[in-house]
Amino acid sequence: MSKEYPVLVTGIGGGGHGEQVLKALKLAKLPFRIFGADMSENCANRHAVQDFVTLPGARDPGYLSALKGLIAKHGIRMLIHGSEPEMRLMSENRDQIEATGVYLPVNRPEVLTLCMDKAATFEKLAKLGFVMPAFARLSSEADLAAWDIFPVVIKPSVGGGGSANTFIAQSREELRIFGGYCLSVAPSVVLQEYVGTPAQEYTVGVLFNRQRRLLDSIVVHRTINNALTTRIKVPNRAGKPELGDTLVISSGVSQGQVGRFQAIADQCEAMAQALEPDGPINIQCRLVDGKVRLFEINPRFSGTSSLRAMCGYNEPETLFRVDVLGEEAPAPYGYKEQLILRNLQENII
Repeated sequence: MSKEYPVLVTGIGGGGHGEQVLKALKLAKLPFRIFGADMSENCANRHAVQDFVTLPGARDPGYLSALKGLIAKHGIRMLIHGSEPEMRLMSENRDQIEATGVYLPVNRPEVLTLCMDKAATFEKLAKLGFVMPAFARLSSEADLAAWDIFPVVIKPSVGGGGSANTFIAQSREELRIFGGYCLSVAPSVVLQEYVGTPAQEYTVGVLFNRQRRLLDSIVVHRTINNALTTRIKVPNRAGKPELGDTLVISSGVSQGQVGRFQAIADQCEAMAQALEPDGPINIQCRLVDGKVRLFEINPRFSGTSSLRAMCGYNEPETLFRVDVLGEEAPAPYGYKEQLILRNLQENII
């Protein structure tokens, strides 16, 4: 029987990227023994792993000690975070964690800091020559008076996962109301020009290994057609028919056509390489007049990791093969092109 590789995935019960990484690892060809961790015993995925364990929250003073204890006890070979608070903590303590002998595929802190600040990401890429939708960082309601492009997306510059606290303003009055609210709940807010239509929306994974080497990329042409995939949907009253009848902000749940979409992949690879990551990168964008128009970049495994693995593009397994086992990276675009749709699944615990 082949030797098993123990791997620990945290945050498997929150419906976020931890759950997606878990699903991807279950589709891997390597014989992984999967340990799944969550803050709560009431975890829908506790029976989807060989071994379920609980961990305190990432902000708990005992989290790091408990994590290292699990790694040592079970001989964990690879550790993957399942939530953004854990991602930050693991990145900041990567040397200390990897001293236990575990492989930790996470971007270094400066990459996280840049990508998790949407305004800073736009500013950086614009300086490097990439064309961005019009944008502005807000720090007070007085800054709203200088903005004159509508419709506009208003959202926290840092945080706001799953499009939380995100709004579309089509008039100055809506900008005043929604902008004022966002400033009351977030220390920094970004305005982004609303561009394109929902039919032009893509999520793009660009994978880098520890040596900052680009391994491959994958594109999902999003299908945004139901309550699961839609966060905001309002009639277009902005006088711009090229944006379609309805203005839409997608949710954090992605589905759609997985394919090569070479022009999109090339542009996103160039954008990601400019940030010099040493881990997975996920780009949210629309394609307008042949040009990628960025929404945001998430410096982590994606909420579509399982969809990608279903097509033969298994990101956590690839990183383990390349960075731990020393294997050659698979040939670029060596995956199937498929339409994958999602629904909810109920579990009796």
